[in-house]
Amino acid sequence: MTNIGFRATPDDERIIKSAMHEGENTTDVIRRALRLLDRQAWLEQARADAARLADEDLSTEPDAW
Repeated sequence: MTNIGFRATPDDERIIKSAMHEGENTTDVIRRALRLLDRQAWLEQARADAARLADEDLSTEPDAW
């Protein structure tokens, strides 16, 4: 496992503390934030794919089976 150093600014500390759930530590909050960033990237890609394929009409394609 890789260790990553992070020097939190006072504003970073405020955000972390405000996002902290009961029983969580700073590491838990940062991990949750990373999962949210991953989800956000996935959604952005899904939206881009949907926009790119918006004009595609699968009903005009032959069935694959």
